[in-house]
Amino acid sequence: MSIDYEHSLMIKVIWCYYIEDMTQQAIADRLGISRMRVIKLLDKGREKKMVQFNISAEAYQQAEITHKLEERYSLKEIVLVPSISNDINETVARAAAMYLGEHLSNGAFINVGFGDTMSRILRNLHLPDDSKISFVSLTGGVKHYAISSEGGISNATGYIVPAPFIASTPEMATAIKDEPSVKDVLNLSSLASYTIVGVGGVTEKATVVKEGNMTANDLLRLKAESAVGDILGYFIDKEGRVLDAVIHKHLISTPPNALAEFPNVIAVAGGVEKAEAIDAALKTGCINILITDEETAKAVLDI
Repeated sequence: MSIDYEHSLMIKVIWCYYIEDMTQQAIADRLGISRMRVIKLLDKGREKKMVQFNISAEAYQQAEITHKLEERYSLKEIVLVPSISNDINETVARAAAMYLGEHLSNGAFINVGFGDTMSRILRNLHLPDDSKISFVSLTGGVKHYAISSEGGISNATGYIVPAPFIASTPEMATAIKDEPSVKDVLNLSSLASYTIVGVGGVTEKATVVKEGNMTANDLLRLKAESAVGDILGYFIDKEGRVLDAVIHKHLISTPPNALAEFPNVIAVAGGVEKAEAIDAALKTGCINILITDEETAKAVLDI
């Protein structure tokens, strides 16, 4: 199990038990883990001297950040990992993979968004050999949804949107989305118990630029139109409003208002340079679980 994820979960359990005065069963229900797991995490916290007659400063600070984010954006859960890695994307992806491993039941469907972080999550996801999990892509652009045989999900089934991420014309995009083979996959998204998406920034480092779907000049124009980030290719302003951008008519993708209909939508993103994009994404109201790093979380709260 990822040390970062285990540490974050331990702090949540300690906070709920000692500060919010919750019962062990109530904590188990809130976090989606067993009561025995709660007991073991409390014991481990005591062994590590995170709990004496007070909570350690580190644990208190992380719990306080989590509480503020939950209150500000009406989130039901947050996973914070330390910001000490040279590869924050890999760190948050591993935490997301561990989170899914904790919460997925056999036979579950998972909706998967677009981007480098998504493929990292799939590579790091390890499930029991007898698990039958299905992944449903929320966009075109199939290369990011290839389920790697190197990961621990060899028994998974992938339902891929057989289309590009961006069509050459709006008319082509409409025609593709009307194809039965595309509709059939997108309709499966309603079966998912969890949905994972990334949050893109408006920079030349964005996946849409690196993969050749858009140019740096395209992003400059969107930035001039007040774009601060994107979710599944839909660009949003600082208030979380979807822009009336030409590119959206070309997308083979799931819009934020459709994401809001799913029960557990997880945004996975890290790096302080994405703070404004994450803030805007959370304001859309379509995300209710956030996995990020501590410094980025602080930067989001400072906006």
